[in-house]
Amino acid sequence: MRSLWSDEAAAAIVTHYGARDIGPDLALRVYTSRLLGGDPRLVLHGGGNTSLKAVAPDLAGVPVEALYIKGSGSDLATIEPAGLPAVRLAPLRELRARAALSDDDMARRLRAALVEPDAPNPSVETLLHAFLPHKFIDHTHAAAVLSLADQPDGALRIADLYGKQVGVVPYLMPGFGLAKKTAAIYDADPAVEGLVLLKHGVVSLGADAREAYERMIAIVAAAEAHLARGRRTVFVAAALPRSLAAPAEIAPILRGACALPDPERPGAYRHFVLDLRDGPAVRNFVDGAELRRYATAGVATPDHAIRTKYRPLIVPPPEAGRLDAFAAAARAAVASFVADYRAYFVRYDAGRGKRELDPAPRVALVPGIGLFGLARSARDAEIAADLAASWVKTVTDAEAIDRFESISEADAFEIEYWPLEQAKLGKAVEKPLAGKIAVVTGGAGTIGLATALAFSDAGAEIALFDRGGNNVAVAAEKLGGLGLVADVTDAAAVRAAFDRVAVAFGGVDIVLSNAGAAWQGKIGEVDDKILRQSFELNFFAHQYVAQNAVRIMLAQRTGGCLLFNVSKQAVSPGPNFGPYGLPKAATLALMRQYALEYGAAGIRANAVNADGIRGGLLTQAMIAERARAYGISEQQYMSRNLLGREVTAEDVAQAFLALALARSTTGAFYPVDGGNLAAAPR
Repeated sequence: MRSLWSDEAAAAIVTHYGARDIGPDLALRVYTSRLLGGDPRLVLHGGGNTSLKAVAPDLAGVPVEALYIKGSGSDLATIEPAGLPAVRLAPLRELRARAALSDDDMARRLRAALVEPDAPNPSVETLLHAFLPHKFIDHTHAAAVLSLADQPDGALRIADLYGKQVGVVPYLMPGFGLAKKTAAIYDADPAVEGLVLLKHGVVSLGADAREAYERMIAIVAAAEAHLARGRRTVFVAAALPRSLAAPAEIAPILRGACALPDPERPGAYRHFVLDLRDGPAVRNFVDGAELRRYATAGVATPDHAIRTKYRPLIVPPPEAGRLDAFAAAARAAVASFVADYRAYFVRYDAGRGKRELDPAPRVALVPGIGLFGLARSARDAEIAADLAASWVKTVTDAEAIDRFESISEADAFEIEYWPLEQAKLGKAVEKPLAGKIAVVTGGAGTIGLATALAFSDAGAEIALFDRGGNNVAVAAEKLGGLGLVADVTDAAAVRAAFDRVAVAFGGVDIVLSNAGAAWQGKIGEVDDKILRQSFELNFFAHQYVAQNAVRIMLAQRTGGCLLFNVSKQAVSPGPNFGPYGLPKAATLALMRQYALEYGAAGIRANAVNADGIRGGLLTQAMIAERARAYGISEQQYMSRNLLGREVTAEDVAQAFLALALARSTTGAFYPVDGGNLAAAPR
């Protein structure tokens, strides 16, 4: 690790914020905070905190001595000055004289000390920064330092490596007690350049932004160099099956095993999105013969517990051709994990009346495959996987020199159930499709994209399939989803695309088979080639999509939802539209067959009859041509229904969303056409 400080970049940020009347100290505090936050070896996903002591004007414009400290919801990698709220320093320093201070009282006093009343809550470690005298203080969870601090004799190892350069603070839960202890250890030797908080992190001290930052880099670099010297082989590999199942095969099984029944909705499940990591370092870790010993020893730093839980789920290696055995073992492992977690809660809650958190795992280790982060959204699954990968590095380095040792299980409980820690996750109400994964074919088209947006707004993670590579990539980027070029008339391509979704997200819950095109011609005169082309896209493609969706849904064993975009031509054929209407009629029958044959597995199948949608199969040229043929305006043509209004792609999207949420509806055919009795189901 080396310093990334740049005089040019520092000067530029001072100039940039100076134009907004922000002083150079705060500008440089932002600059070095971003340098720290941009390095995953130091902090990840909102971890760590930084501070600056300076003078700030209060609401009356009177200068007060203040501490600018990272606030709740800020990430060091992207922090802005507003993410460092100012708190009055004098009332915070006075607290050091107290013998005790409850968490609630601390939180109230920190809030009351804010210079701006509507600023974000200051870090829970504000008092640690306030009780130390330095102008600039940096606090990270550097993996290399934790590998030394997370040892049975961590204090001796830190002292041997750093000598008088760094003080050593025994583990205490973050808050008032840790702040007092850290200040007392600093007072015993004010010459130190930093402090290592055992089993927690590292603090660097400086008179200016560059000094604090470069002291942090020096402390971490020394730990990295120490770990690299005389390094031994860490993990002896376990015996694995000669042939392993593919990640695309086992991810849905694992995801389904971890989907616990939803206590608020009988018959429903709380699904998780998965994020796979399978690089050499992770494989070396999960393939180790002693995996259960070192992987269940606990977290690298208490800051990770709320995202990863204290221990991961461990399942057996999946042998190719024996997926049923893997599924049974995975479900048994999850049941054991949940039972252990509930016992852990009862053991440490001890009648205090806390509310048990979701007992499902947040990290799963699969020998021969890698590790999965699990969460209710793709973003949170990515965070869990990132933290788990960092934990793998910390444990690996710790085991390379001796033995990894975490905080105790009791301490982990206090952190996991600490209200101030749980506040980091926010209190937003979950959306109805949270944790669900939706695939939309024809995803770059008008109806497909509108429906994907509706599903995304309802909380689902989105995968779009489309023949148009650039279009689907742009559409997926707008949704923060996965865009795949897939020819849905090619069975092998469809299977490969679904496998990619399974690897990317863990499985599939909702599928909208939407891709289609309108071939025309008199049925007695149409070329066979046109009819076959239409059946390939308007029928067989729906079969390939549904077939692969069901393949994954059955592996998950948590039900699912198949949606088909059918047409009014399926029940009310028009002249010259036989090549389009016939396969659509077959697709309507296909939907009902899936409803009939897979309802017992909880898989629902429904269809929408959308008609007259601008920008769908109905191009602007077609609208103009037909309006002229009828002798009416284009708007009149588009409103030729019982309601007298134009039907939009968004109307169709809301129908598909309603069917996705209608968990007791299957085999239904839902018209969205403004009213056309000839096309209504009979």
